Amino acid sequence: MKAEKMSDLREVALSSKAWPFEEARRVLKRYAKGAPEKGYVLFQTGYGPSGLPHIGTFGEVARTTMVRRAFEMISDIPTKLICFSDDMDGLRKVPSNLPNQELLAEDLNLPLTKVRDPFGTHEGFAQHNNARLCAFLDSFGFEYEFASATDYYTSGKFDETLLIALERFDKIQEIMLPTLGEERRATYSCFLPISPKTGHVLQVPTLERNVAKGTIVYQEPDGEKIEIPVTGGHVKMQWKPDWAMRWAALGVDYEMSGKDLIDSVTQSTKICRALGQRPPESLSYELFNDEQGQKISKSKGNGLSMEEWLTYAAPESLQYFMYQKPKTAKRLYFDVIPKAVDEYHQQLRAYPGQDEKGQLNNPVFHIHGGDVPESDMVVPFAMLLNLASVASAEDKDGLWGFIKRYAPEASPETHPTLDAAAGFAVRYFKDFVAPTRQFRLPTDQERAALEDLVAAFKSADRALEEIAKKNKMMGNDDPLPEADFSSDDFLQSVVFAIGKNHGFENLRDWFKALYEVLLGASQGPRFGGFAALYGVEETVALIEKGLAGELAA
Repeated sequence: MKAEKMSDLREVALSSKAWPFEEARRVLKRYAKGAPEKGYVLFQTGYGPSGLPHIGTFGEVARTTMVRRAFEMISDIPTKLICFSDDMDGLRKVPSNLPNQELLAEDLNLPLTKVRDPFGTHEGFAQHNNARLCAFLDSFGFEYEFASATDYYTSGKFDETLLIALERFDKIQEIMLPTLGEERRATYSCFLPISPKTGHVLQVPTLERNVAKGTIVYQEPDGEKIEIPVTGGHVKMQWKPDWAMRWAALGVDYEMSGKDLIDSVTQSTKICRALGQRPPESLSYELFNDEQGQKISKSKGNGLSMEEWLTYAAPESLQYFMYQKPKTAKRLYFDVIPKAVDEYHQQLRAYPGQDEKGQLNNPVFHIHGGDVPESDMVVPFAMLLNLASVASAEDKDGLWGFIKRYAPEASPETHPTLDAAAGFAVRYFKDFVAPTRQFRLPTDQERAALEDLVAAFKSADRALEEIAKKNKMMGNDDPLPEADFSSDDFLQSVVFAIGKNHGFENLRDWFKALYEVLLGASQGPRFGGFAALYGVEETVALIEKGLAGELAA
């Protein structure tokens, strides 16, 4: 991008109300007087590999990447993104959605990198989950540096800050103890020893500490007192002090987290300051809920996984979903996928015609980092779903005959996104739509309207007669349109007119009747577009089946 153009965009970005730019400007304020000593602004995301990576983890990386890109538009300071795996934590419970439950139960309290892999593919459970996470992040093209808590603790990268934490142990305890219950306060220590006897991560009191030697003394479950250094991976810090220690050691400038961690952010912020460092800017986002409105959990495995979303839609639709209103709770289940796909492509089509302000506020700018592609979805995903339904398509090839009649210029080679979407639509229909379809018979009012729709779709004169009748009823003197049965706009006008002519005060009731009688669903596509895609003769045959009760049967 030319320097002059980039300068203009930067000015627009500095006042943009898109949330990534609002977040980026908060980060920029940290360095109003100059770049950081470390030479870059550090963005961080955290992941606890106590369960399989879920879609919320992906969302955090996607959203943080959007903020990072926004920052790079308004500043020349280099940036870095670290995806940090808290894989030195002890396994406290066995996730219910994993195989080999008995094996995992035997490894309770071991660091996650020492827990055996229940899938048998990696050295340990955390290594399996870390690899799985990285594979997905790589498939999306994210630029990041993976970091392992086990590696950072054992290699000495945290040693300097751990010694500061040992020196300021009392300050950390003063911050944490008031937030704990009476029983926990009695045994709480910000340091968790890794037992040299069992390898377990122990939650035991610190009995003594020697700042000069850099050691603590604790008591093993068998009663023996042991002195160990806080450096070199011999201890791990408790969750909130650990988070703060990481911020302080690495100089983290920005990290977002779910609203369930607001208290953790508050306490970790205090501890980071006690360690002598500035805490990062933070964003508390709302949580994703599953089909029943319950919070998505790694251990439960509820809600959607990344693999599941990508089984039914392209990656960009998932990023679009993640962009939307991060501070608003969203239900994350299979039925949100079609809407996300179509809205994403609507934004793609709108992008070229927008001014710079509009483009920077468009989600696709943040999804693609400014390099926004064109949409080749000449047929909406929702329409493909309904086409798969009425055509009983077994694969995407079964849809292409209809697509090419509707859009003769389209082919799998020239429209690869549409081709992939056709395959996704067939798969989605088979798994989610077909098992839940419920057709019904039309009411008397609906039957009369459907019979007239059949007549109108069979005769141009009758179609224009219905439109003229509607115009007269509404006091509309507009000239009649050309009768073009290949035009979805004309077909939609006919459907609209018949609904009005048959006394549907709320036309939603008319369209809902079409969907329920003909498609077995309460929602559906723009019906004129559907008829143009499926074919007028085929649509007439479908309506006649609905009238005869064959669909409901």
